[in-house]
Amino acid sequence: MKKILFVCVAIAAGVLFSNNSSAQTTKIGYFDEQAALSLFPGINKIDTLLNSYRLDSLQEEYKYTVSDFQRRDSIFKKDSATMPAKARELATKELFQLRYKLVNWQQYQQQMEEGKYEQLVNPYRIRIAEALSGIVAEQKYTLVLKAETISPYVTPPLLDNLTIRVALKLKLPLPKEIEDAWKAASGGTVAPAKPVAKPKG
Repeated sequence: MKKILFVCVAIAAGVLFSNNSSAQTTKIGYFDEQAALSLFPGINKIDTLLNSYRLDSLQEEYKYTVSDFQRRDSIFKKDSATMPAKARELATKELFQLRYKLVNWQQYQQQMEEGKYEQLVNPYRIRIAEALSGIVAEQKYTLVLKAETISPYVTPPLLDNLTIRVALKLKLPLPKEIEDAWKAASGGTVAPAKPVAKPKG
């Protein structure tokens, strides 16, 4: 079943990107967000910022949570027998929550790091989305596919590579071989990239 589906997807992609049909009215582009993000100067600083967040914030939060749990657990063991029922119930609940957080710390840390990454990368994504939206409207694309969904057996037209179009619109530096291939395909020139202002965030 998977083989049949793969063949159907490959055939469909081939038909979609075929320019031989005069009746074809659908204009299809393909886009790779990660490739576009990697072109921003300074984007690699996100890794450094994430590492600082991990060490300066999450590691300190872990130490505090361990200390807080030990303190509360010690008080509870000492005073639970004389606590009113409601206070004992609340203390038990708080201890359970802290214990659960510590036991599942790896998962918690991963979620926090993913959230921080999204926060750091979002200003870049906004600029990409705005540029892509403008290109889709200007060039009248009716469908944009993720680059990774295209079969490796199909070579779509370079001029429908919206990652390159976004880079050109945002004046992001492109590798020379891509610039040369684009010039050859478009019969034009590629304007040299200007320094890109860092997104606020």
